[in-house]
Amino acid sequence: MGRVFVAGSINMDVVATADRHPKVGETVAGRQVLYFPGGKGANQAVAASRLGASTTLIGRLGTDSFGAELKAFLGAQGIDLGHVVQMTEAHTGTAIITVAEADNTIVVIPGSNALVSADDVAEIALAKGDVAVSQFEIPLPTIAAFFARAREAGATTLLNPAPAQNMSGELLAFVDILVLNETELGFLAGAELSESDEAARIIDVARKLQAREDQTICVTLGKRGVLALAGREEISVPGRAVQAVDTTGAGDCFVGALAAQLAEGGALRAALAFANAAASISVQRMGAGPSMPTAAEVAAVLNAN
Repeated sequence: MGRVFVAGSINMDVVATADRHPKVGETVAGRQVLYFPGGKGANQAVAASRLGASTTLIGRLGTDSFGAELKAFLGAQGIDLGHVVQMTEAHTGTAIITVAEADNTIVVIPGSNALVSADDVAEIALAKGDVAVSQFEIPLPTIAAFFARAREAGATTLLNPAPAQNMSGELLAFVDILVLNETELGFLAGAELSESDEAARIIDVARKLQAREDQTICVTLGKRGVLALAGREEISVPGRAVQAVDTTGAGDCFVGALAAQLAEGGALRAALAFANAAASISVQRMGAGPSMPTAAEVAAVLNAN
């Protein structure tokens, strides 16, 4: 059985809930303020670990109170934190999130995440069968160095290019599995996509983005499910009708669940269905890291169908 290695961000999410989002220049009354462990890297690691994968997180924290709280939370999830460095030079990453009408707006202040470097991934002992995961909340050169090591070792590389930004063709070529939503796909492919686009249109844009013939591109579509282009094979996973409470971290849940399934040697189609079910559970709970389900919870949802 392979292991999951996540190189990525670790944040404290400061969440304000309200009946609706304010317009520009407007102040609205909120309901409550909540503090949740978050950061895309940490969320993905929590999801993978809770779903049974041996999981290592690579990242940086400040020596402030948020850093101490986050390290304690992540350690309690069974995640190997031997490659998480605490530093005095920067504060712990923080995300300011407003949740209203089950949707969210997010402002991320990177802090220590911006200082995760190639040195942090240089000694990671990857092997064939492992899955190396990253996302765009740490510097892109660090991700490239991490994925170069992973491919040399025969590990699978899984990239979640969020928040969306331009990346080099070299980095894209290092990626075995790209997981993104339709907005991110449109941005990277230089195409206009919307929620109303048909599956054929989305697959066509994904095909244009493929850097290698054997590359897999998974497009998460929320309640519409998942589309994937695996080499030349097209895969569709139907959506799940649930009452969403907080969508923060849903994409991270999907990524962590997919990585965990692939590390177990699962087939891609089944792994996508599993990850989709896991994400559907996470949106029914508040918070990012704490909303990640267990393997038993996902199995119960899949067996109920």
